[in-house]
Parts: sequence; C-alpha cells; structure tokens
Amino acid sequence: MSFPNSFPFETRTAPGHVYSRPLRVGTGRASAHHGEILQGVFLDEAGRLHRALLTLPFPCAESIATFWPEDGRDIRTRPPGRSKAAKAAALTFQELGYSQVSGCLTIETSIPVGYGYGSSTADVVAAIRAAAAATGVELRRSLICRLAVEAETASDSIAFGERVVLFAHREGRVLEYFPGDYPPLYVVGFVSRDDPPVDTLAFSPAQYDSSEIESFRVLRGLARRAIVDEDASLLGHVATASARINQRHLPKKHFEALLRICEENDGCGVQVAHSGNLMGVLLDGKERDAPSRAKRAATAAREAGFTDILRFAVNADAMPVWG
Repeated sequence: MSFPNSFPFETRTAPGHVYSRPLRVGTGRASAHHGEILQGVFLDEAGRLHRALLTLPFPCAESIATFWPEDGRDIRTRPPGRSKAAKAAALTFQELGYSQVSGCLTIETSIPVGYGYGSSTADVVAAIRAAAAATGVELRRSLICRLAVEAETASDSIAFGERVVLFAHREGRVLEYFPGDYPPLYVVGFVSRDDPPVDTLAFSPAQYDSSEIESFRVLRGLARRAIVDEDASLLGHVATASARINQRHLPKKHFEALLRICEENDGCGVQVAHSGNLMGVLLDGKERDAPSRAKRAATAAREAGFTDILRFAVNADAMPVWG
C-alpha cells in the first residue's frame, strides 16, 4: 500500500517542537474574486453577530507564490514589499514546527491591486500554501484561513476557491456552507476611476442599524434558496440589495449608471466590491442570448466612462474571458 506525500493537515506539532527536516522548494496558488454577492452582519447559531461576506469567484486571475530556502535570517520577497505574504509564510513555518526559516518568497500575480479582486489575500493564501509545500504537507482550509487573518487582520474566502461559503472575514471561519454552486452567470465587470481604491484595514467597518441587520438575515436565506434552485434572478436580487445597502456606507459615485446598464441589457442584478471600486452586471447564464447582451453591456460600460472592462463566466459553459 502506498501513501501520498502530502495530506490535509491541521496541526501535529507539540508546543516548542522544532523540525530539523530540510525544506524544499514549495509552490502555492490562489485565485482572485470579483467583489461580493452579499456582505453584512449575520447571526450564528448561538445568536452572536459576525461580519461576513459571500464572494463572487474570479478564477481567471491568480497569484502564484514559490518559496526558495536559502541561508539568511529572514524571509525576503520578490518583488520587494510583500510584507503580508512574508509574514504569512513565517507564521505557517512556525505553525508546522520550523523555527528561524529563511529564504526568498517570489510572487507572480495577474490580479489587479486595489480594486476589490482580493489581491492581498490571494498573495497571502498562495504564500501559506507555498510554505506548507516546502515542508511537504497540505493544509486544511480552516487553518489556511486562520493564518491568513493572523497575517493581514481581515481576509476573505479565497482559500475555498469556487465553493460558496458565508465567511467571517475578520475571524477566518465559515458561518455557513451553502448547499451547492452558484447558478450559471455571465458577468460584465468594470471599474469606476472616480471611486478611489480602499485600504481595507484603514477603512472603518460599516455600522449597520437594526433594519439593515434584519435585511441581511432575509438576504442570507434568499441566497441559500437561489443556490439550491440555481436561480440566477434571485441571486441577482440578493446582490443588488446588498449593493444598495453598501451605498449608505461606501457609496459608488456612478451606481445609478451601473443600475441603468443592467436594466437596459436585461441583467438579473448588479454586484460590487464592498471595500473597493469594482462593480459588475450579472446575467443569467442559462439564457441563450446572454453572451450578446453581455457584449452590449460591456460596450455601454465603456461609453459611460468605466474602465478595466471584462466579461467572464461563473459555472457557465463556453464563455471565454473577453476584454
């Protein structure tokens, strides 16, 4: 009987234990996301409130981190200045019982920075996976999330890939695993240059009132039903409602233009990055004319002055990424 070289790993080191096994070159990857479908404050089973979000996956862009062991005193990064990723790698080595690790962490990424694609978290998650691979193990997603939050204070659900989860981003844990995948969607995404990028850590979290918290409870239930029924229209309703609530806390200057593009092209809803300037129009991927309407929506977005326009699919067949 043979066994794999790596396996899901929570922790197997006693406090103070130090490994002497040599490290090897390790690589990790993490995909981006395209803002959120839903973000707010939600109750857990014990009745406690948690800030949490439901992200829209964007597997078309990713970060790739590679750890190269070398003599020295610390972990340096290439390109320089990726301090969160370096900290995440160091925390991972400590968790796995390796002390005083040194090396070079290289990061290659196709994820735009500062718009709401989750570029920082992707770097951090890729770095954690690279460090774990350098020790010869694979980490469970729960541990990856805990380390990511420790490294950057707030993280999102990138470690879960395209799995749909309601994720407490300041705690690094899942509040709810949704029973299924997103319905087929075509997404037209773009950026408003008039809305500056947001420093997530410097930005004060939204203070929701009781009516908004009740709205989040209802929207959570509707999102669950939309996923179970593969109902793109209902999911679009949830995303639009969440984006409207966000307008009270971090408004997008051209939100009405976003809504107009959606309506004129028969979209099923809009979604935004709740801590960025990214936004998108959602179309039902089951509808035969959705690709042509996505093309028209992209043209309308360009004519309205939006930039960084792209089209991509979520769980829909035969849809390339088009600029």
